[in-house]
Amino acid sequence: MTMYSYRLYTGKDGRKAEYDAKYTASELAEMTTFQLRDICYREKLVEGFVNTLDRDKLISLILKFRGAEGRRLIRSYKNGGFERVEEALHKYLNQPLSGEGGIQAPVRMILYPGMRVDRKDGYRVTAGGALTESNVLLVNEQNELCGILNLIKDGDEPGSFFLAADQEAEIRRTPNRNYSLLFFRQQDSDYLHKTYYEEEQLPPTHLYYYRIPVAELEIRELETTSAVLAIDFGTTNTTAGAYLDSSYVGNRSEADVLQERIRLDAINYVSFADRTKKTEEWIELLPTVIAVKDCSDPSSIVYEYGFDALKTMRSSGYSSHATVMHGLKRWVNDYRRMEEVTDASGNMAVVARSELIRSYLLHVIATAEHQFKCRFKTLHISSPVKLKAQFMQMFRDILPEYTIEGSRQLDEGMAVLFNTIADQIEKNTFMDGAAYKALVIDCGGGTTDLSSCEFRIEDGHISYKIDIHTAYENGDTNFGGNNITFRILQFMKIVFASYYRGGRGLADIDRLIDIPGNDIFRYVDEYGVQSVYASFEAAYREAEEIIPTRFKLYENRTREEYMRVRNNFYFLWEMAESMKKEFFHKTGVLRNRFQSDEEIGRENDLNITAVDRWYLSVMENGQFKEVYQYPDVVFNIKEINHLIKADIYEIVRKFLDEFYRSGTLQDYSIIKLTGQSCRIDVFREALKEFVPGRSIEFKQKAADTGQVPDLKLACLRGALRYISAHKAGSIEANIVHHAPVVPYSVTAFTHNRQERELVVCHQRLDQIHGFISRPADVGEVELFLKDSAGKLRHKYVYTNEAASHRAVLYEEIEQEYGSHIPQEETDSIVNGEVKFFVFAQNQHWGFHVVPVARRKEQLFVGEARFFAFENDLSELDFFDGLK
Repeated sequence: MTMYSYRLYTGKDGRKAEYDAKYTASELAEMTTFQLRDICYREKLVEGFVNTLDRDKLISLILKFRGAEGRRLIRSYKNGGFERVEEALHKYLNQPLSGEGGIQAPVRMILYPGMRVDRKDGYRVTAGGALTESNVLLVNEQNELCGILNLIKDGDEPGSFFLAADQEAEIRRTPNRNYSLLFFRQQDSDYLHKTYYEEEQLPPTHLYYYRIPVAELEIRELETTSAVLAIDFGTTNTTAGAYLDSSYVGNRSEADVLQERIRLDAINYVSFADRTKKTEEWIELLPTVIAVKDCSDPSSIVYEYGFDALKTMRSSGYSSHATVMHGLKRWVNDYRRMEEVTDASGNMAVVARSELIRSYLLHVIATAEHQFKCRFKTLHISSPVKLKAQFMQMFRDILPEYTIEGSRQLDEGMAVLFNTIADQIEKNTFMDGAAYKALVIDCGGGTTDLSSCEFRIEDGHISYKIDIHTAYENGDTNFGGNNITFRILQFMKIVFASYYRGGRGLADIDRLIDIPGNDIFRYVDEYGVQSVYASFEAAYREAEEIIPTRFKLYENRTREEYMRVRNNFYFLWEMAESMKKEFFHKTGVLRNRFQSDEEIGRENDLNITAVDRWYLSVMENGQFKEVYQYPDVVFNIKEINHLIKADIYEIVRKFLDEFYRSGTLQDYSIIKLTGQSCRIDVFREALKEFVPGRSIEFKQKAADTGQVPDLKLACLRGALRYISAHKAGSIEANIVHHAPVVPYSVTAFTHNRQERELVVCHQRLDQIHGFISRPADVGEVELFLKDSAGKLRHKYVYTNEAASHRAVLYEEIEQEYGSHIPQEETDSIVNGEVKFFVFAQNQHWGFHVVPVARRKEQLFVGEARFFAFENDLSELDFFDGLK
C-alpha cells in the first residue's frame, strides 16, 4: 500500500531540516500567555516553563534567544515617500559595490501601474550571500526613480529570491528607458525604508549598491477585455476563472503564455497563494473568509482574505481580537445589515455586510486581473437556483461598476449539468433529439440542494440546439461539508478527552454508535437520524468537561480562560478539516495520526499529519492545564465512514424518498453529484438504496492532478463552457426555469386561535396564495414558518401602519399584483376588515405580504413587504462559540 505523508520542515533530500524558529516582537505580542509558555517548552527555554513568568517577561525571554527582526520593506503607500527616496538617491547614491555580487536578475520585465507583483509573475533573482530580503529600486540611466520593489525569499533554497510589489506601489515612466535594478545591503535598505516612511530629515549616509541592468522593461496599462470572469461564490470556498481566447487582449504577455501561466483558447483558473503552510503553495480556490486587519480608520478599513485570514488566526493562536467572518454567502437575504468589527489592536468600527462581501469579491477580481493581465468588466457569479433573483440583486447592488451576466447567467445546478451536456456534445454520446432527465445533488460547504432537469440536444444546421427545463426540488440549508467536519471534530474531542483522562477504550466508535454499519440505513428509516447519535452526543457533552470548546459560555470569565477554550475549538476544527481532506481527497489513505515532524515514522497505509505546535487546554480538578503531549491515537477510515453514515443517508433520503415512493425516480437517466463533499463514497452507497449505481455520475479519480477536487470545479467549468460556446455561436440554448418546490409551510392564527395554513408545504413557488383577516386597525400580524416536519423555524411580524394605507380601485391592485390578489377576495372584504395576502413572485425565495382593507366602502392597500424563507442562507453557525 502506498504511504501518504504530510511533512513540515523537510529538506530537498527528504531528511528533516534543522528547526530554527524565529519570532518577531509583533508576532509574540498577539499570542496568549499559554502560547508563549508553549514556545518556551518547544524551544527548551527552561526558565519560561519552569518559573511562573508574566507575559512581558516571557516575550523578553523568547526575543533574547529566538528573536527575529521584522522585515523593513516599503509596501503600503505613504504620501511623499517616493519623492524622499528619490532625493536620497541623488544625494547619497555614490558607493557602487564591486562586481555584481553574483546577482542574476530578469532580463525582461513587464510592469503595470496599480497592479501588484508577486511570486506568480516569475521574476526570480539568484545571488550568493550578498543579499537578504530588502528593498530594490528601479531607476533609469540618470538615476531617476521609476519604482520601488521588494526582494522576497523564495523557499528555503539559499540565495533564491523573487521580486514583488504591492498594488499601491508607484511605477513611473520616464523619457529615458535604460532601466536598472539597484540592490542594497540590509542596512542601506533599512535606511531607504525610514526615508520613505519618516518625514523628518535623516542623517547623511553612503548608499552601497549593486546595479543590474534590465535589458528590456515595459510599463503598460492594463487592457479591458471582453472575456467574462466567472466566480463560484461558495459558503466555504470560492473559485474563479475565465475562458481566454487568443484575442482576449491586444498586447498579451508572451512570457506568461510560454510559461503556461496563461493558456490560450482554454479555461484558466485563478489560483491563490496558500501561506498557511511553511512552503507557499498556489491553489485554485480561496476560503470564503474575511478578517479585519486594521480598522483604526473606519473610512478605510484594511482586510485580509482567505488563506491570509486563516494564517493570522492560527499565528495568534485564535486569540486575536480581530473579527473574522466565515460563510459570507449566508448573508444574501440580509446583506445590508450593519456589523460591528474590531482589529487586533482593539479598534472598533461599524461596517455593512455588503461592504464585506464587496471587498472579498474585489479581492478575487483583482487576483484574476493580476494573473491574466487584463481588466474585467463583465462577471458571471453563480448562485443557488432557488436564490438566483436575490443573489443577482445583491451582486448588482454591491458591484455597480461591473456588468453582471443576466441572460447567460447559470445557477449552480444548471452550470454543473451543462458541464455534462458539453461533455456529451464533445464526445458525441448524445441521441439527437432524445429527452434526458437528470437530478443534480450539490453538497457544498454549508448547504445541499437538489435540482431536476429535462433537456434535449439537437444537431442543427448551424449550431447545437439545446432545450433545458429545470427546477429546484429540495434543499437543506443546514447540511454541507462543514457538518462532516464538525462530526469529525466531535469524535476527535471525545477520543482526545478519553486519552487524556486515561480511558483509551471508552472512545471506541462501536460503543459511541452501537449500530452495525449494514443496519444504519434501516435504523434511520425506522427511528430517525437523531437516535443514531444519541450516545455519541452524550459522550460529546461529557468531553466538554475535559476539553471545553464552547467559548461563548466563557465570555464572562477571564481573558486567559476564554482564549484557551476558543483556541481548543479552532485547533480541533483545523485538524478535523485537515483529516477530512486527507481521507476523502486521496485514495489509499486508510489511517491518520497527528504527530510532530520530529517523531514521524513510516508505516504502510498510515497518513501522518505533522502539527508544528500542539496546544490544547485540558480541564483538571477545575483548573486549566496545558497539554504538550501528542496523543498516541490513530484514526481510520472505517471509523469516519461509520461516524458520518447516518448523516449522509438522512440527507439523501430527505431528497429522494418522495421520488422513490412515487415511482418517478426511475424516469431520471442521470443522477449528478457535485460539490466537494460528494467525493465521499458513503454518498454513493446511500444513493444505491434508491437508484442503481450505473445511473450515478460520480467521478472519483485515483489521484488528484491538482489540490482542488474536480467536483468543486464542475460548477465553474460548466459556466465557462456555456459562456464560451454561446459566444462562439456553437449552441443555441433555450433555458426555462420552473417554479421551485417550497419545503416550508407558513401559518397564522385566527382570533379564536385556529391555525390557518397560508403556504402549503411542498407547493410550487408560483402556486403560493393565501390570506388571513384582521380588524382594519390591527398593529401587527404574526406569521410562522415551519419545516416539512412541522417544526417551527422562524416567526415573522408584519407591522401594519393603517395611516400609510392609500385608497385604490381594484384595477390598480390588479395592475400591480395581478392574480396574486383575486378580485373575488377583495370584494368579500367588509368595512373595518383588512386581509393580509400572502404570495410569491419574481422567483424570490420567500413570500410577500400585502394588506388590503376596506373603510367606508373604499379599498385601501398597504406597503408590500418581502419575507425570506431563510434570513441567513444557513441558520447553523459552527463558529458561534456554542458547539
